[in-house]
Amino acid sequence: MPDLEYIQKLGLLAVKLGQVHALRIDFLSRDKCEHLAKLYRRNATLPKENFRNLLQLKGKENLIEQFSYIDDTPLASASIGQVHKAKLKNGADVVIKAVKGNYKDNFKKDVRSLQKLFKLIILFYPKLKKVANPLGILKDIEEYTISELNLTHEVTGRKELKRIFDELKGKIDLEKLDFFTIYEDLSNEDILVSEYIEGETFDELLDKNKLPYDLLLDLFFVHGTYMFVAGTFHGDIHPGNVIYSHNKLYFVDTGSVSKVSDKIRLGLFNFFDALSCDDIPATAKALESMSENRLTEAGYKVFESKFSDIYKEFANKTVSQISLTRKMMETIKLGVNSGMNFGQDMFPIIRSLMYMDGMVLKCNPNAVLLKDMRQFITLFKKLV
Repeated sequence: MPDLEYIQKLGLLAVKLGQVHALRIDFLSRDKCEHLAKLYRRNATLPKENFRNLLQLKGKENLIEQFSYIDDTPLASASIGQVHKAKLKNGADVVIKAVKGNYKDNFKKDVRSLQKLFKLIILFYPKLKKVANPLGILKDIEEYTISELNLTHEVTGRKELKRIFDELKGKIDLEKLDFFTIYEDLSNEDILVSEYIEGETFDELLDKNKLPYDLLLDLFFVHGTYMFVAGTFHGDIHPGNVIYSHNKLYFVDTGSVSKVSDKIRLGLFNFFDALSCDDIPATAKALESMSENRLTEAGYKVFESKFSDIYKEFANKTVSQISLTRKMMETIKLGVNSGMNFGQDMFPIIRSLMYMDGMVLKCNPNAVLLKDMRQFITLFKKLV
């Protein structure tokens, strides 16, 4: 079993890589995934005096004086931030999130070292760049992590998601989603003060086997609306970043908001639209539409034949029988090996789908996911 303490000692990049793999039930054992999932919220915490010192050192002037109470025991401790419950002198219940250390320089150094290693490996095995593109995956992790290290990005990310929410009112029903208040006057790059939401993360609910499948489908609908209709979405939608409280969903850690081009957004929507109808030829054509180049007629026929082989037994299979993530990885591999070239903005949306697929595998392994998603795809089509 992976040694979580050792992973944390290796640094932030190792933690992020561990988090990314925590839902890869398509190729890791369930036990390993559940163990790695502890990295979402069970990282090393700061001692009592260190947290208050951190607020004093990095917070705005007289920040601590704004609170009548600060809980010394953290609510959560993630790879970057630590969250404590508190109460403002006006009586409002809040949480204080603080960046735990000066991670940025060490993180960038680790990324550069790993990039050099990947480049060396690709030099001897160039096909790896085409199929798995570890440099692209690493770049994606670097971008969203650097963004998260500046807590003002969490403020702007929340505002962007709220703006889209307001724009879509009257067009599609997003009543399941809500937004908590952020106290910008008390927040800065290293400290974030926000409304306290009493609830549980999807990670906690999954851990207790208490996440209703219908609720997970609600998240699919909300996140799918942002991905396929707006093309702008929460860039790190792992189950530790979604809170369920009083019949509402709340996104946390909105420091990374991802955007995809219309080519990827529309192509991927058409892909799932066709796949959910078991229209394999149209699904293959949708994949090619996302490529930055087109195949020759002969090349496409070869690709389409191999594509059909991948999906010939996919219809009406449960997620435990056939993992959507695994099929997507095989599909992209086939596309690249056939001569297709996908843009970098493919990675955030694939990562989102990977997280979603992993949640379903843990929540309801007997679900026929694409069949259940069909109702949402029909609604999205009116706006897409």
